[in-house]
Amino acid sequence: MKYIDEFHDGAAAGALSAKIAAAAGRIGRPVRLMEVCGTHTVAVHRHGLRDLFPPGLKLVSGPGCPVCVTPADYVDSAIKAASLPGVTVVTFGDMVRVPGSRSTLVDARASGADVRVVYSPTDALEAAAGEPAREVVFLGVGFETTVPSVAGTMVEARRRGVKNFSVLGAFKQIPNTMRALISDPALAIDGFLCPAHVAAIIGSAAYSFIPAEFKRPCVVAGFEPLDILYGVLGLVTQLAEGRAEVENQYSRVVKTGGNALARRVVHEVLEPADAVWRGIGTIPVSGFRIREGWRDQDAARRFDLSVPALVENPGCRCGEVLRGSLDPPGCSLFGKGCTPERPVGPCMVSSEGSCAANYKYSRQE
Repeated sequence: MKYIDEFHDGAAAGALSAKIAAAAGRIGRPVRLMEVCGTHTVAVHRHGLRDLFPPGLKLVSGPGCPVCVTPADYVDSAIKAASLPGVTVVTFGDMVRVPGSRSTLVDARASGADVRVVYSPTDALEAAAGEPAREVVFLGVGFETTVPSVAGTMVEARRRGVKNFSVLGAFKQIPNTMRALISDPALAIDGFLCPAHVAAIIGSAAYSFIPAEFKRPCVVAGFEPLDILYGVLGLVTQLAEGRAEVENQYSRVVKTGGNALARRVVHEVLEPADAVWRGIGTIPVSGFRIREGWRDQDAARRFDLSVPALVENPGCRCGEVLRGSLDPPGCSLFGKGCTPERPVGPCMVSSEGSCAANYKYSRQE
């Protein structure tokens, strides 16, 4: 199968591992790299790629799981929406188990709320069109990868005159989040393995500020084992040679300028805004909000979804995990009070969460 089988070659992986070790050896100090994509995180754990890196080279996971970084008070607002008479909340499956401050959407559904799981925003629109007497609220959670499909669905709802469809937004942008992470000296990030799904929309050039401002390399890499190893090799080679550039090693999908049509749709419906990242806090211009001209489809404006001050579980250390300052096993709840079957924090809920991936593939029995 083109672009799949050839990236699962064990001999090639061994050769790349040797090249990574040689390049890392020329750097002459410990190296700390970060992947900022949940799909990368899962692939790294599933294929045991960290075992192929030399001592002194560490690849840590960043906040690349959109479900994991969704604030608890957003979940509380979604639960409140589901409790309103005549309202149906529609969402992707991994959101229903994300804990709010006191409960989850699963709990709300068990109590009689109409909470439905779909595979696309279009499914939510069809639900609204099919039941015009009900208000359908879609949970718009995601990075630049999924934001265009939500924005496009809002455009389609207006075109079709479906007036009972709205979106509760929790949209996130990656670049300024990477800026915040690399600006933190405590994290000591030497380079980024950039999220390729996001880059397919915003383009590899969107990461150019990293080498320009911070003199650190970044590589856009795919998600197969050799993709990731090539990406790490690109990073350590740049560091060894004293270079800092944006390399696009996923050119079969990602272009320099990204997807112009997707960006136009997003710009029509949404505007950049500050955003709260669960466990991290507010990051300037790291999200989107629905424009004033689309307020009729903004569930936060359409309904009173204000909620009491949230109460986070004090034992959950997802915030540190999302920043890359703590490996999942470093949390005292990991694998004990917090498991994929009974998650305490969002990093254990989503299949792309660092804790869930570590638990499934890398946990020591």
